Amino acid sequence: MKKTLLIVGIVIAGVPSIAQKFVTEKTYVRFFSDAAIEDITAENRKTSSIFNSSTGEIVFSVPIRDFQFAKSLMQEHFNEKYMESEKFPKATFQGKIENYELEAGGVQEATALGKLTIHGVTKEVEIPGTIEKKNNKLLMKTKFIVKLEDYGIEIPQLLWQNIAEQVEVTGEFTFKPQ
Repeated sequence: MKKTLLIVGIVIAGVPSIAQKFVTEKTYVRFFSDAAIEDITAENRKTSSIFNSSTGEIVFSVPIRDFQFAKSLMQEHFNEKYMESEKFPKATFQGKIENYELEAGGVQEATALGKLTIHGVTKEVEIPGTIEKKNNKLLMKTKFIVKLEDYGIEIPQLLWQNIAEQVEVTGEFTFKPQ
């Protein structure tokens, strides 16, 4: 009897640690540049992320070359001239999500604090968002602004009306237990 209770206790104690890590199942990252001459939008569905719900730690990796544009020339210029994706193949975020309660119902406001690296430059950031637990999955959404000059992304003087100095980044992520 004691042996059975010990085994049941070990199994029950181990269950929370198994369900505390989540990985991305579906991802969507979009950036929007509102410039004087034309707006530019690109989407990426190949982001990967791991979230530890017990500590709040989260890591994202966004492959730069996987952003898709409406015009192939825009995509080429984005990768070669601005983002230099051969040299800087991904953007990353490493930090911690605060102000959420995993077991709470409904949509919760949350804040991610950490380091955002784009174009080889790392900055401390605070990113607002929401978290919702639905059917054992987590839905995370965010929308924030990135200033290109903060990350060493230069806009040629000739194109200043075509490319905005800042872009709006939108992210939607569905996480499943690991």
